[in-house]
Amino acid sequence: MAQKFVYFFGNGQADGRSDMKNLLGGKGANLAEMTSIGLPVPPGFTISTEVCTEFYKNDRKYPSSLAAEVSANLKRVEELMGKKFGDPVNPLLVSVRSGARASMPGMMDTVLNLGLNDVTVQGIIAQSGDERFAYDAYRRFVQMYSDVVMGMEKEILDHLLEKKKEQRGVHLDTELTAEDWKELVAVFKSAVKEELGKEFPEDPEEQLWGAIGAVFGSWMNQRAITYRRLNNIPAEWGTAVNVQSMVFGNMGNDCATGVAFTRDPSTGENYFYGEFLVNAQGEDVVAGIRTPQPINRVKDKDGKLPSMEEVLPECYRQLAQIRTILETHYKDMQDIEFTIEKGILYMLQTRNGKRTAPAAIKIAVDMVNEGLIDKKAAVLRVAPAQLDQLLHPSLDPKAEKKVIAKGLPASPGAVSGEVVFTADEAETAAKQGHKVILVRIETSPEDIHGMHAAQGILTARGGMTSHAAVVARGMGKCCVAGCGDIKVDYNGETFSARNGVTVKKGDIITLDGSSGEVMLGAVPTVPVQLTGDFGTLMEWVDTFRTMKVRANSDTPHDSRVARDFGAEGIGLCRTEHMFFDAERIAAVREMILSEELEGRERALAKILPMQKGDFIGIFREMKGLPVTIRLLDPPLHEFLPQAEKDIEDLARTMKVTVNAIKHKVEFLHEFNPMLGHRGCRLGITFPEIYDMQVRAIMEAACELVKNEGFNIVPEIMIPLIATAKELQVLKENAVAICEEVIASYGVKVEYLIGTMIELPRAALTADEVAVEAQFFSFGTNDLTQTTFGLSRDDAGKFLPFYVDHGILPEDPFVSLDQSGVGKLVKIACELGRSTRAGIKLGICGEHGGDPASVIFCHNIGLDYVSCSPFRVPIARLAAAHAALAA
Repeated sequence: MAQKFVYFFGNGQADGRSDMKNLLGGKGANLAEMTSIGLPVPPGFTISTEVCTEFYKNDRKYPSSLAAEVSANLKRVEELMGKKFGDPVNPLLVSVRSGARASMPGMMDTVLNLGLNDVTVQGIIAQSGDERFAYDAYRRFVQMYSDVVMGMEKEILDHLLEKKKEQRGVHLDTELTAEDWKELVAVFKSAVKEELGKEFPEDPEEQLWGAIGAVFGSWMNQRAITYRRLNNIPAEWGTAVNVQSMVFGNMGNDCATGVAFTRDPSTGENYFYGEFLVNAQGEDVVAGIRTPQPINRVKDKDGKLPSMEEVLPECYRQLAQIRTILETHYKDMQDIEFTIEKGILYMLQTRNGKRTAPAAIKIAVDMVNEGLIDKKAAVLRVAPAQLDQLLHPSLDPKAEKKVIAKGLPASPGAVSGEVVFTADEAETAAKQGHKVILVRIETSPEDIHGMHAAQGILTARGGMTSHAAVVARGMGKCCVAGCGDIKVDYNGETFSARNGVTVKKGDIITLDGSSGEVMLGAVPTVPVQLTGDFGTLMEWVDTFRTMKVRANSDTPHDSRVARDFGAEGIGLCRTEHMFFDAERIAAVREMILSEELEGRERALAKILPMQKGDFIGIFREMKGLPVTIRLLDPPLHEFLPQAEKDIEDLARTMKVTVNAIKHKVEFLHEFNPMLGHRGCRLGITFPEIYDMQVRAIMEAACELVKNEGFNIVPEIMIPLIATAKELQVLKENAVAICEEVIASYGVKVEYLIGTMIELPRAALTADEVAVEAQFFSFGTNDLTQTTFGLSRDDAGKFLPFYVDHGILPEDPFVSLDQSGVGKLVKIACELGRSTRAGIKLGICGEHGGDPASVIFCHNIGLDYVSCSPFRVPIARLAAAHAALAA
């Protein structure tokens, strides 16, 4: 039996289902599902994602059976609609849209009103009785097709349209007459011939296959590639193509088109949220050309524009019923598109709506309370990476602010940055370390890279469902959209507000995506308070996860923050960070510059009480939770000055010659310090350094146990071992000091001594290392560097190229390289357990806060992951997802 490539839907019957998204894409699967559950969906058919795969595999050629399948399914649509594609008297018009399995709003191409030509337009006039509508539809088709399919620059025809409006002395498209549109169609087609050297196609069959090819081709356009990279969508998934009979929202005042969400995608509140336009086509709503009207008055009681509830009450009633049906059926907040033609409502799309992190949490918790989903579904409903949005600051309510404009609060959060006016400028400035706000009249899919690079986005046009708003919410970016208070001048690189303020490129502004306010200058912010629904969800999260989450913290303050975020201990306390305080660095430098052991010990004696004080503070904050303390790791040259003036100042302070310091700097210099005299190698050659640190740790623990009744189990971590012998030598020294201190205090304190696995040799000989180590903590930052043989500090110059060109799936310093570095971690775990069955295993590299890496760690049986304090909630949620998936 021949392979099926085309799936029909219409009149309550569908070949597909909602669970066939991999094959039919999200749009096609949901069109089929809506048809099957009895919703009014214009009939059509979906060409599967498998065709997209074949298209790229076979040099843009289709499977041999596809043409016949398309023809047969087009006939089924014609029969249902009582119209014929290409017929001069009663023509069927279709739309051709993309539909990947993951939502990619605006990233790929669409063609509407396909099937129009100089003959069929007469049939549309006869059908509709409206010449103006017919020629408006025709010019839209020519505009869209010449851009999407033929590759003509969009601005050429846009300019001709603006010129026509100027000639007629009008401002809006709706003010042009039937004759104006008829003339423009001819002008547009002449421009296509002149610009491209070929005629605009009149044959509907040619038009159809041209559009199908363009939609498949748009899977590999630059904006789609960028969006996939930013959202980790594999290129091999491909897109489906949906061919659907056209319904028109621009045939008069009993027609409309709109976009709506079944709940507020910014806040998660349970009310019908959306916008519509009377007498308009779908692209008019999201393009921001006209100001859209609200679906209802729930949140817009004082609005000046009439709502759909008021203008088209019967259609609103039907739509409100469909809202309930869809939420009950899909058990999730839906993003829907609809058209009303001559008072009849049609559903064009539904999909799980993109939402901000606060909205995701509220919707998940509310739906549990409403009985729609259970707690497990609620936890899985919130993506771990989304929680990062919650941790962005909001404006300090006590701060002064100069509000110069107000737009729509499209995506919450508050950010400040330098104004730029193009996506390229935003990307360039961000690479140079600048924080920028991208200001546009309206964004388009081509701006995706700049939107990603910017701190926030401000647009003069567009509603709450505009491109800028939808994409910003998905990215977690602050966005103020539809800010009619500003006028943007790209040429002058300025925007002016109605209150007379002019803002130039490079000026600092602040956006508040929760209120829609635009402010001059930088306004201070305050951290988000995580309470209410967030706390409820995280309680559920902790009932499901089995892997613990610790934090990387070097100070009592960071430890307190980590504990507030739910950290179950400290997985990495970097003791060298304590050395850089102005008071301490002098003693550290004295120690380094001392040539004799006695001088080094004298300097270390000054540091010991300071280190002990730090550890007491951290132990107190963690209140008996485990704390893993890494002994000194970086090479000593990092603590010495490099600049001439700083060397001279140090010489005066230390009462030594400048040459003496320069000599020591030169002596300690290393060509590759990452692989040099650092970590345990320092402890072996200068054992007095580690002796001081171990003493400080144990004295801090013993004092708290003796004086304050604490229950503390310090975990002393020896870094960068390559051999078991290194660990054995250093462990013997550490145990001797620990036992001496414990005896002197007369208390009982349990402690662990383990190591950081960050070299491939240590991983591959982990069975030998585990003879000495009571725990392994995988330092995946350095393990990634040593496994790949590259420096993270230098690799940034070329790693983006590797990722962009598919050589690496993603930056291995951001998400753990599971097939290489991850394999070493897995091997080390297995070897370590073979020697010491109960060995404690965790990771403390930056990967501990990356959701995909956390899930990997769960799957190989680690006891915990450790990450920065502000990523602890992300790791907790990812660990719950991993447990539920298992």
